[in-house]
Amino acid sequence: MATKIRLMRMGKIRTPYFRIVVTDSRKARNGLSIEEIGRYSPGQEPSLIEVNSERALYWLGVGALPTAAVEVLLKITGDWQKHKGLPGTEGTLRVAAPRPHKRVAYEAAVKQVMDEPKEGATTLKKKAQEKLAAKSAPVVEAAVVEAVVETPAEVVVETPAEVVVETPAEEAAAE
Repeated sequence: MATKIRLMRMGKIRTPYFRIVVTDSRKARNGLSIEEIGRYSPGQEPSLIEVNSERALYWLGVGALPTAAVEVLLKITGDWQKHKGLPGTEGTLRVAAPRPHKRVAYEAAVKQVMDEPKEGATTLKKKAQEKLAAKSAPVVEAAVVEAVVETPAEVVVETPAEVVVETPAEEAAAE
């Protein structure tokens, strides 16, 4: 029986991911497989490549032939070099940076949003109003002081109005 190490396509129409499987070469692409030895997801950055090195080396040792795509993946992980005895057995596999826990990422995002309001916000938080007032207050005070100094004070003289004396109603009736 001629065995191959090839990719079995899975996933949706435009978001594929693949299983790296050992199968009989006469079977269909997604047909029955002998063993799954890894997976490959090209939709991520960097691409996710996981290969069980021990099983891959076993199947390469007993004569399973990898397809061109799987051979490239095995070269990236370094398993092909181990099988052939070539230098570079560490491979060139890029690993994504570990993602922070969901709670830590959420708290950081909330803190960033709460620090400063976005332009055009209709209402400001109390701390944001205080910060904005503190930033703009010194500039306004200096402008008001300069305006007061530059304009001379005008003297306003008030003229007394006519004094109307009211008499009580009883006195008015007696007269």
